[in-house]
Amino acid sequence: MGILDGHIPLSQLRCQDDSLPTDTSIAQKRTEESILENYIPYAPNNVNRQSLESIRLERENHISYLKKALENLSRWMMALDASKPWLTYWILHSLELLEEEISSEHIERGISTLGKWQHPKGGFSGGPDQIPHLATTYAAINSLAIIGTKEAYNVINRETLYKFLMSMKQPDGSFTMHTGGEIDIRGSYCALSVATLTNLLTPELTKNCSNFIQRAQTYEGGIGPYPGKEAHNGYTFCGIAAMEILGDMKKLNLNKLIKWCSERQMGLEGGFQGRTNKLVDGCYSFWGAGSFPLLYAEMLRQKKAQGFDYMFDREALQEYILLCCQSRYGGLIDKPGKGADYYHTCYCLSGLSTAQHIITPNFEKVKLIQERGTDALTGGIGSLMWSCANEFTAVGEVDNILASTHPIHNIGMDKTRSIIHYFYQKEIDSIKDLLPKDEEPIFDE
Repeated sequence: MGILDGHIPLSQLRCQDDSLPTDTSIAQKRTEESILENYIPYAPNNVNRQSLESIRLERENHISYLKKALENLSRWMMALDASKPWLTYWILHSLELLEEEISSEHIERGISTLGKWQHPKGGFSGGPDQIPHLATTYAAINSLAIIGTKEAYNVINRETLYKFLMSMKQPDGSFTMHTGGEIDIRGSYCALSVATLTNLLTPELTKNCSNFIQRAQTYEGGIGPYPGKEAHNGYTFCGIAAMEILGDMKKLNLNKLIKWCSERQMGLEGGFQGRTNKLVDGCYSFWGAGSFPLLYAEMLRQKKAQGFDYMFDREALQEYILLCCQSRYGGLIDKPGKGADYYHTCYCLSGLSTAQHIITPNFEKVKLIQERGTDALTGGIGSLMWSCANEFTAVGEVDNILASTHPIHNIGMDKTRSIIHYFYQKEIDSIKDLLPKDEEPIFDE
């Protein structure tokens, strides 16, 4: 429905503190004031209301911002010296969502550079001469998948990668992020996503994983970083996506989970917050909305879904991203008044894509493939079961529509299929005729 396409005055959607202000409510009201400055020109009761159809994604502006980063970064990026694969992923994924091709020169440079960050003992480091880390391994594998050439795939040393993943694995089913590092749900998702794309998902690697994630679901319904910790949208997405890979979504309390995830979408802003009583943030456009395709798929499995749509306000999220999160200098931001960065650009665009497309598993194909003796419920073959419906929900101009992104891995649908086809050639040979395809677009004559 959207915030701006409804009939409720914006003033009625504002935070109510019962005249008992707190630091939290004061910060919330200040944020709402900055949002209203962007929303009032389009408000339902504005007599000089501007058309919602005029809302525009400044595509070329963002492409220019991102392409400059492929040549050089500002000195402020020194603070991210241990996150070089992340910078690569954020920029490349943003460009693929914007449907901007990467030049052959940048492809060659990307393959060479990412290869240098691969650690001799397995996995990928944040940069040269650093220890391997699960988060940067995830970012590096996703970057190579986006580059999408045989040369890029061949950079990955699967033998040492598997040894690294197993060295991070803990007896309770969790993963430590690096040797001597912290344990949390990010590790579970990063390890399982990487293993899925590279055909390394083994019973040895997945043992007890779903039990650890199940224990991290909180009394609120969301998932925390570790059992007993507060629920958080980033960890919730990681936990849900990991459970989808494992085929164990049924182990989660789905009703409480959906309620918690739905409550993270803000009433006035339309964007998502990370935790209860926190402010809206553009990055949660993906970490929040990204959970819903996975939740919807499980609802379909359990025959609980009503209608053909996700369970959040897709138009409202798009309104927030397009009106409040675009920097005039290119790139996307957390909220009005903040500056652009590559992290928020990536996850605002990922959330925008998620809100525009409907992507679901093809359960008929799953059943047929299972009957041929191939597991289509977990791992890489499970990831191939997802396809795009010929259904779009776009706020503003039709040119605002982005490329689709895979609900589990957050890389383009085609790039996800390509890397899985490469590493699962033997498994796929006997089921090629059954693999789902995206619905063809239908254009009005």
